[in-house]
Amino acid sequence: MPALRRQISTLSTVNLNKTINSFIGNGNLQEARKLFDQSPHLTNVVSWNSLIAGYFKHNLIQQAEYLFDKMPHRDVVSWNTMLSGYRNANNPEKLQGLVLCLGISLNVFVGSALMRGYVDLDDYRGLARVFDEILDKDVTPWNVLILGYMKFGCTSEAQRAFDMMPMRNYFTWSTLINGYIENKKLNEARFIFDKMSEKDVVSWTAMIRGYAQYGEFMKALKLFKLMLNLGSRPNHFTFSTVLDACAGYSAVLVGNQVHACILKSGFPLDVILLTSLLDMYGKCGDIEVAFCIFESIPARNLVAWNSIIGGFARHGLAERAMQEFERMLKSGIRPDEITFINLVYACGHGGLVEEGERIFNSMVTEYGLKAEMEHYACMVDLYGRAGQLEKAEKLIDGMPFKPDVVVWGALLGACGLHSCLELGEIAANGIYTLEHDHPAVYSEMVLSSKEKQSSNEILLDECLVEVFKRLSSGQERSACGCVSKRWLMLLSSIRRDEAFAFKPNLPSNAEEEST
Repeated sequence: MPALRRQISTLSTVNLNKTINSFIGNGNLQEARKLFDQSPHLTNVVSWNSLIAGYFKHNLIQQAEYLFDKMPHRDVVSWNTMLSGYRNANNPEKLQGLVLCLGISLNVFVGSALMRGYVDLDDYRGLARVFDEILDKDVTPWNVLILGYMKFGCTSEAQRAFDMMPMRNYFTWSTLINGYIENKKLNEARFIFDKMSEKDVVSWTAMIRGYAQYGEFMKALKLFKLMLNLGSRPNHFTFSTVLDACAGYSAVLVGNQVHACILKSGFPLDVILLTSLLDMYGKCGDIEVAFCIFESIPARNLVAWNSIIGGFARHGLAERAMQEFERMLKSGIRPDEITFINLVYACGHGGLVEEGERIFNSMVTEYGLKAEMEHYACMVDLYGRAGQLEKAEKLIDGMPFKPDVVVWGALLGACGLHSCLELGEIAANGIYTLEHDHPAVYSEMVLSSKEKQSSNEILLDECLVEVFKRLSSGQERSACGCVSKRWLMLLSSIRRDEAFAFKPNLPSNAEEEST
């Protein structure tokens, strides 16, 4: 206390505010408040605002409200602090009540902040109501309205608002494009993107990322090429997104060119770019180059570790994956759910059943992580590859949630590999229950049969035919009235005569399914 008093005696208002902010930054709100209370002659509006912001930052909302009510004078920052605080606390109703109580009209600033609060709360009506109450609107509330509509999945309303806007800025266009992408409407996003008279690097990157995000890798790469041809300069995020597209398309030659382009552009190879390069080379088949890039990363984060572990797992190098996992733990990085997906996958492809079981169980016992559907699917695949179908079935029966198509597909693939008709029918029925016309019911067993050329081949074919008989029966057809023609093609690759023998009578007006 004496030290604090000596400090107060030598403080000016500027130094007081710096000291208060220093206390708040270190999480020492008690000392900040003590210094504030003992220096009333030095405090100004900045001091009040800083302490209120500190209370909101640490979720001490009542203290922030109390201090705000006691303020002798409030400026724009004071209101902004309360607006941001309530919005981050997901409590826009309280803010609106405060505004109405004080008789403050909903100007653009206050109204837009309220709208963002209702967007965060998924309150469609609150968003629209506040927008209507703003009398003099500029571009900001319109942008928030479009952002909200897109978040709620109301793409038509967002487009209508966009068309009605008296003026637009870059954020408007980006919000609409990103909204369409998030709602999986890539064609609409591209249409708006093409209408932009001037495209900045943010809009280019957003559209490229949209294509890559939903598996349209070639379109992403073509758009990147167009971007370069038109003279627009990519940034770190653009290159990272393009490398993801190269990885998804296994386009290692294009990836090499992008790598060279990064080096020629003079961009510093930070952890984001290096991790993208590592992931690209790993997924394109050059795991040794991927490992060299990994070793060059000075400060490896969890994403980088997961990428190299996953790379070794995909290449069937289970022991290498385990070694990197041990190195990761020694470096102090804590694994997450993706780490364990990669590890169990590696054990499955490396035949390490006991190790896979140990790792799967350690998720909960050692790291407190919850096993998700992907982890169970990898475990079913691990048991299936090892021929331990009873363990796979028992694991599925004991799952805390109903298995999805991927889990049933892993079991079905194992049944095809080991010619287990009875369990294969259970797996096929599980997929059929979820998705009536899913080709995995058939393709998994066909692909597995090509891997297994033995005396059991005839039994496998019989299994396939029996499954197909059941699925093509009149009682168990899909809603469109026919069985997927892809199944027929897959069946004919093993026993063409059987495929035509059991081909169902398709309606003459049945629409062709897209392959």
